Amino acid sequence: MRKIVQRVLGGPDVLEWVEADRPEPGPAEILVEVRAAGVNPVDWKVRAGGGYLGAPPFTVGWEAAGVVAAVGAGVTRFVPGDEVFGLFRFPREASAYAEYVTGPARHFAHRPRSMTMAQAGGLALAGLTAWQLLAETANVRAGQRVLIPAAAGGFGHLAVQIAKARGAHVIGTSTAEKHALVREFGADEVIDYRDTDVGDAVRDVDLAIGVVAGQVSSLVRTLRPDGMLITLNGADTAESVAAGGRFLLAEPDRAGLEELTRLVDDGRLRVHVDRALPLSRAAEAHRAGEAGRTVGKIVLTA
Repeated sequence: MRKIVQRVLGGPDVLEWVEADRPEPGPAEILVEVRAAGVNPVDWKVRAGGGYLGAPPFTVGWEAAGVVAAVGAGVTRFVPGDEVFGLFRFPREASAYAEYVTGPARHFAHRPRSMTMAQAGGLALAGLTAWQLLAETANVRAGQRVLIPAAAGGFGHLAVQIAKARGAHVIGTSTAEKHALVREFGADEVIDYRDTDVGDAVRDVDLAIGVVAGQVSSLVRTLRPDGMLITLNGADTAESVAAGGRFLLAEPDRAGLEELTRLVDDGRLRVHVDRALPLSRAAEAHRAGEAGRTVGKIVLTA
């Protein structure tokens, strides 16, 4: 098979498309022939700085959709030929940028019937992050006010939809040219963050989500006295915790994937694929993602 590897830390050009041995599934694991792998900010942050994976060589990528090629001993949930998607081994090395991957069977779920492989390949990481934050941590309920910065991005556009599915009043931020699309995802209000400080424009928020660096002080000003601030990786975590906020890192979880599948098949959640590129063009995908103009998700296809 072929896969992406990097031997040094650095820019997108360190990503190499090479021949490799096909992995074999161990006990309680499945082997998946990858049809689509999602590209996420954590991928290029680890590529450049090591992060969770330390020093190279390694292969980035943690989410994928594809077809089960083989199952390891003890697996009862899947058989060869099943179509699946998942977030697997995160944040340890999963090597999702490859033609074949292995992972724990319970880090996967059956592909939503109403999604293409490309859409399913971009659902698991951002989708589980949004589900675990909104449903399991903040327990967002009908009528609550939720502030979602970068609402047109990979995480943001899914978080808007999940918050709306739970009955929240959603306030999103994006550039003006993306406002119509953010409203299409379900936002009730949209603010252009380039000319408006949300800390001045928004009040009485039950939940504010820290997505990018430099926002904590503004987000805190939007909260009700009993409101909650939750930040994601890279969004001034230490400052947020000092201000009483919480930090969330997504966890692989079959039950959460199945909740996402129900929302998809009920027509309440969709993945907007900004672009799909071949796995061999992972460097190009990273350059596009790092430019910060993506709407929804970038996926790599095999």
